Amino acid sequence: MGAVVVFVVIRSFRRSRGRRRPFHAVAAPVQRARDEDLEYLEQWALQRSGVEAYYEPGTATIVATVMLIAGDGEWTRRKIGSLEGTIRFGNQRGIPVYEVFRTGYPQRKRDFDERSRRPKTLG
Repeated sequence: MGAVVVFVVIRSFRRSRGRRRPFHAVAAPVQRARDEDLEYLEQWALQRSGVEAYYEPGTATIVATVMLIAGDGEWTRRKIGSLEGTIRFGNQRGIPVYEVFRTGYPQRKRDFDERSRRPKTLG
């Protein structure tokens, strides 16, 4: 027997008055990067080697961010506002910029996360 998947569409139970309005997707909130965020990212990148920038586009509720990933997989994330802002940030500092939905995250980030999750052993 296979699994049965049921999709349910929930509509408002309130009757609409007048004509129906078509559904419109909500765009992600656009927010420019704050100076403090840019300063933090710059200092973080200067203190590490092999840093690359990964642009993460926003959703309906989350603003766009940039994740900086160092050569050892250590990473940090801050609001950036737009892909153009990420490219400008990277170009001004000699940091390569990638779109995470096109490239995915590098293996070194996943390895770093895995190492960080492991319990520390005494010895």
